[in-house]
Amino acid sequence: MSPVTDGDGAEEESDLEPDSEEYVGDVLEVVAAIPPGRVLTYGDVAGVVGRGGPRQVGQVMARWGASVPWWRVLQASGRPARGHEERALAHYAKEKTPLRPDGERVDLRLARWVPEF
Repeated sequence: MSPVTDGDGAEEESDLEPDSEEYVGDVLEVVAAIPPGRVLTYGDVAGVVGRGGPRQVGQVMARWGASVPWWRVLQASGRPARGHEERALAHYAKEKTPLRPDGERVDLRLARWVPEF
């Protein structure tokens, strides 16, 4: 796996099968390793995995993400997955994840995790 990028611009591969067992396993492994109070964007996860992009990671999370701390994977804006905001914010409060002043987005400058894979 390659190191995390400093943005959300991981290259997308249109021929990538987001439901391949290997890809799903790699994405879920990265997400499971994110410590409490820390986060990665969908693009960050793709960068760590070394293939795919934010959309492929989002597809994996939508289908199989319930088994890992899904709330620790965010949009590039720092917002949690749509439709899960209330539950995610409760997790952020419990884990003391730094939020932006609006209280609706995670402060990526403070909370972004840099994995050591």
